[in-house]
Amino acid sequence: MAITKQKQAITRTKFLMGKIDYINASPVYYGLDHGLVPDWIEMIEGPPAVLNGMIKNNELEISPISSAFYAMNHKELLILPDLSISSHGEVLSVVLMTNYPIEELDGKTIILTQDSATSSALVRLIAIQKGIRPNFITGKLRTLQDIPDDIAVSKSGCNLTVDAAMIIGDAAMTQPWEKKFRYRIDLGKLWYETTGLPFVFALWVVRKESAISRYNDVKDALELFYESRNQGYTHIDKVIESGAKRLGLDNSYVRRYFELLHCNLDESKIKGLEYFFLSLYENSLLPEKVDITFLSYNR
Repeated sequence: MAITKQKQAITRTKFLMGKIDYINASPVYYGLDHGLVPDWIEMIEGPPAVLNGMIKNNELEISPISSAFYAMNHKELLILPDLSISSHGEVLSVVLMTNYPIEELDGKTIILTQDSATSSALVRLIAIQKGIRPNFITGKLRTLQDIPDDIAVSKSGCNLTVDAAMIIGDAAMTQPWEKKFRYRIDLGKLWYETTGLPFVFALWVVRKESAISRYNDVKDALELFYESRNQGYTHIDKVIESGAKRLGLDNSYVRRYFELLHCNLDESKIKGLEYFFLSLYENSLLPEKVDITFLSYNR
């Protein structure tokens, strides 16, 4: 039996899994980063938007993706149970930097990061709910230098001043955005104050095709994620120390960050997810209602 299992492991087809290149998923990947990855799994790292595209193009079997991207492609994907990046309020790493209160952004220009479908959808939803119509553009927002002084508009022949920018990930916590903007609005906090629900920024998903054709691999990979996350929270001090060193931040700040973030997906978060998707649909930001469908799996 041992020889048979060893032979199966040797001949196992390569299994490609995505990994977010921000520190927010560090607890989930701790064990995988410290020896849990078997030879048959290959990890591909990138920002959410890149991973979104790769899972869509069948270049990954499993990946974390923007929750809004799941909503846009829910017929092709299954959610992996009990994995997310979410918050019950303040999140620190998803912020709208602005020179005006949200209610005064009507007709103003907001740059949305190209790195996340979820946060962009959330800002568009908030604008509709506030009854304002900003000018939305999308661009790279990793450093302060990515914010242009003004934007040329070819059709009108005029320039638009950048009035607000939506920033996500490590850049939200490390760049001096206050040098260009007056207000920092935490979108996790705003959502919670408005709805009383947690917000789910990212989900782990598997392609439906992969869930059928490679079910045993998917099941084994999911078990690895759970074990990896368990190790991450067991060694949370090391996760914090590593994150603080990587971003050049104080340990106390990164500790607070990981206290605010959640990497599970319980009933309250699923309710928040359902409400977000329904709100997007009812405000014409999604073309159809979303069926939230999980991989069938018994732990």
